[in-house]
Amino acid sequence: MTSAASLTWRDLETLAPGIARLGRRRLEATRIAMLGTLRPSGTPRISPVEPHLAAGHLVFGAMSWSLKAHDLQRDPRCVLHSAVTDPDSGEGELKLYGRASSAPDEIRDAPRAAWWIGRPRETASVFCLYIEQASFIAWDIAQAQMTIYHWSTRRGYRTTRRSYP
Repeated sequence: MTSAASLTWRDLETLAPGIARLGRRRLEATRIAMLGTLRPSGTPRISPVEPHLAAGHLVFGAMSWSLKAHDLQRDPRCVLHSAVTDPDSGEGELKLYGRASSAPDEIRDAPRAAWWIGRPRETASVFCLYIEQASFIAWDIAQAQMTIYHWSTRRGYRTTRRSYP
């Protein structure tokens, strides 16, 4: 396991296996997520990415010239939110908060289906997401209830249930 400041996806599977299991399903179902980064002015930017789970890490790539790549190279803080395809579908939502770091070669090359595999290395900046906080929101549409599974390096694991709307 890595340090508390840099938890990998594999660490999340150990510390919050329910969140990791549900999150994996969402990421594999949609194959796209929204990445929130910080612009130089401090305002947020949101961009789509294709996350991959490989070699115990959550990795994603960005075109090297993209603004999201520049954002992360300047300030690694980010949030990754699984895609939601319909407001009334009851699809769960994975939210990961942490820091992105350039992926070492062995991790960069691990996801065989990644768009950057086989392209010139300079075309893609590939990042590992090191997780500081994770949550998964499960929706029970019929009962009008949401269950939020939380995990963080500071507070550990907890579950909250609420009615909605």
